[in-house]
Amino acid sequence: MIKFFRKLSSEDKTLKATIRGIVGASPSNLDLYKLAVRHSSVSKDSNERLEFLGDAILGSIVAEFLFKKFPYKDEGFLTEIRSRIVKRESLNTLAMKIGLDKIVKYNSQSRKGPNSHRSIYGNALEAFIGAIYLDKGYKASTKFVIHHLIGPFVDLDELIANNTNFKSILIEWSQKHSHDINFKIVKEEGENHSKTFTAQVIVNGESIGQGAGASKKKAEQAAAEMSCETLKIN
Repeated sequence: MIKFFRKLSSEDKTLKATIRGIVGASPSNLDLYKLAVRHSSVSKDSNERLEFLGDAILGSIVAEFLFKKFPYKDEGFLTEIRSRIVKRESLNTLAMKIGLDKIVKYNSQSRKGPNSHRSIYGNALEAFIGAIYLDKGYKASTKFVIHHLIGPFVDLDELIANNTNFKSILIEWSQKHSHDINFKIVKEEGENHSKTFTAQVIVNGESIGQGAGASKKKAEQAAAEMSCETLKIN
């Protein structure tokens, strides 16, 4: 059987070598990785679908890793630590630490504000994991996440030490003292990739604290933290 090989351009050869350095294995389907680092600002054929897939794969890998790592911890603990590992800021940082930011393609002139592309590298990392999964399978994806991301760059001890969920603390306090508590999103500003949410904490009908964040969850946490300070809850 005769096999025909497509001759790679010098740019593709460089990309292939870079991916080999990041993943620890040479890509079999280079086109998958080229798609993974292509932002929607440069092409309609972008990494968004791979990002969707990679997000699910990453969540599954981290969940299994934490489940085995901490066999006696409850669901709340595991959920919180997983969310800290896979949150957008963490993924942005991880992407830059492995050098993914150097090969992501996007149009910097399309920025509508200073933060409009702040999630670009984290999104690309999820897409990259999706590409690894399609190219090499779940086992290779797991190896990459654990040995190339979590192992060298995620300090689990620090994450656990700083695991303060102000919203949970506030809810527990309200239940203990029979107070009625609500979290309300009162403002939403910005465009799709640069939204800012503002949340309020309302206790017995009175606004106690307010906070802002890049997601509804973060806004609620910020508002809960301010409320804990106002109410002097440790």
